[in-house]
Amino acid sequence: MEENEVIEELRKYNQPRLIDILNKVDNEKRKELVNEVKEINLKELERLYENIKETADVDVGELKPVKSVNPDKLSKEEYDEYENLGADVIKNNKFAVVIMAGGEGTRLGFNGPKGTFKVNVEPEPKYLFEIMADSIARANKKYGVTIPWYIMTSNKNNEQIVNFMEEHNYFGYPKEYVGFFKQGELPLITEDGQLIVDENYNIRKAADGNGSVFKSMHERGVLDEMKEKGIEWVYIGQIDNILLKMVDTLLLGVAIKEGSEIATRSVFKDFPRERMGTLCLKNGKVKVIEYSEIPEDMIEAKNENGEMLFGESNITCNLFSLKAIDKISQENLPYHKAHKKYSYMDENCKIVEPEEPNAYKFEYFIFDSFEFFNQISIVRGKREEDFAPIKNKEGVQSPETAIKLYNDYWRRHADERM
Repeated sequence: MEENEVIEELRKYNQPRLIDILNKVDNEKRKELVNEVKEINLKELERLYENIKETADVDVGELKPVKSVNPDKLSKEEYDEYENLGADVIKNNKFAVVIMAGGEGTRLGFNGPKGTFKVNVEPEPKYLFEIMADSIARANKKYGVTIPWYIMTSNKNNEQIVNFMEEHNYFGYPKEYVGFFKQGELPLITEDGQLIVDENYNIRKAADGNGSVFKSMHERGVLDEMKEKGIEWVYIGQIDNILLKMVDTLLLGVAIKEGSEIATRSVFKDFPRERMGTLCLKNGKVKVIEYSEIPEDMIEAKNENGEMLFGESNITCNLFSLKAIDKISQENLPYHKAHKKYSYMDENCKIVEPEEPNAYKFEYFIFDSFEFFNQISIVRGKREEDFAPIKNKEGVQSPETAIKLYNDYWRRHADERM
């Protein structure tokens, strides 16, 4: 596409601000910006803008509570059967783990990739990547294998993460078993549908959410590599949960026994209005309703035993068969929008710092992949065993709360520690 064709495309899709900027910058910057525009699907961007004001499609009448396997209610024979089924997969080198680490530590007040954040756990402080390395290494020792470990980064932090892992010698994990791949990006758009140009004359983009992991694995060759290695199951989790049980043989065993291609661990809400996505059934398929989208009469609903009817919550602890990932990578997940505040270059090439949210970013969510399958296995976990996220600088899901959960866990399970 020639430069004049790019200008015509921008005019067609109502991008006057960017055209004004292109007319004011020098030839080198103009060429760089034109090349960036060539990589953008303006038609798709227009569709996203048109859908911004759509409301969440939630029909309470169609929602039903999900069923989960509660480990506390299993007999020893049932529990052992699940564990053994899962362990066999690990021992036969048919298992890999993926950690999603494309995010930054902005909400923590930390400047850098979240995985390079150090937490003051006992007996000595550790980086989040170090905690993950230790977790997988314990499983390697237990099952006599070396599990392939993949880390999803972003364009923004990939170089930092790779250098960080090199500098720390992969925290003792065999380097040849660690792979990196970048997730995708989507342009930001303003409230009036304009692309944003930043202070460096680049079109401002943002990582496209944890749901991009499937397409990214496909496009970056990770899926093909896993197929070559004979991998059949992949655990996908987030870097900021320091109690993440990546080698979850119980979850794996339940999925195999129930004939599911996807399995997820949940935790039960502490109170009805807790800000967590809710697992439920819609039209017979598992769906996650975000806390901001839950209808009022669904929040307080109870079953015959007085328990929350919709208390099973998503904590992004997910297991997928490789076949499932392959299938999802060919599908188009829905976008979710977030209204944020971003500086931008105006038509006179001046940087404007808005005081209020002025633009939208778009993301894919990993749980939207559930709807492509008729059955998903759910195992109920426990916060004190499975869920210690670090998302905020203070208060709920902060380093303080996560560290306490982590330290308490390892005091109870000291015999399992390396």
